[in-house]
Amino acid sequence: MIADMTAAEQTIAAPGHTPITNPPRPSVARLADIEPITWSGKEAARFLLRAEDTGGRFSYYQVVVPAGEGSLLHLHKQMDETFHVVDGEFEIVIGPDAYNATAGTVVYGPRGIAHSFRNVGDREGTMLCVTTPGGIERFFEELSLLIHSVPPPQWSQLHELAARHQIVAFKPETGHLGPGETSRSEREVQENE
Repeated sequence: MIADMTAAEQTIAAPGHTPITNPPRPSVARLADIEPITWSGKEAARFLLRAEDTGGRFSYYQVVVPAGEGSLLHLHKQMDETFHVVDGEFEIVIGPDAYNATAGTVVYGPRGIAHSFRNVGDREGTMLCVTTPGGIERFFEELSLLIHSVPPPQWSQLHELAARHQIVAFKPETGHLGPGETSRSEREVQENE
């Protein structure tokens, strides 16, 4: 069947990302075999299925978040993101709404809506996440290199990296570039656009 597909049918790309010209393929991933990508603090992601594995359709990954840490407020212009809490307790903000998400909770964040998450528990928490289309792993690989660079990155560098990946990142009110960002209202998000 795949041999009968045209090159155009086999090319799948998220806007702003390099086209994936390989069809999806069967794949098996073992968490222990995957090197974590780290950034800012001890937050880490392991990409179990990368865009290359799924023909660009989605990325599937585990995120481990220490207590008190989480993401900056941001939105994906061209990508949806789903969070499945498997351990711990998170506050997940989607637009103006904040959700208390404990193990077994799934929260969907459509593209174009600002969101963030924060581990509000007293121990490490874990989520399984899906982005559609795939390719978010490239952003996290570049983010890890930038965050661990010397001297530490400036906000403008982080903002530029996010923009290259069709992400709008909102500067933390504290000026801190790492985890632990507090939620902002939808009104503030609109003012920053």
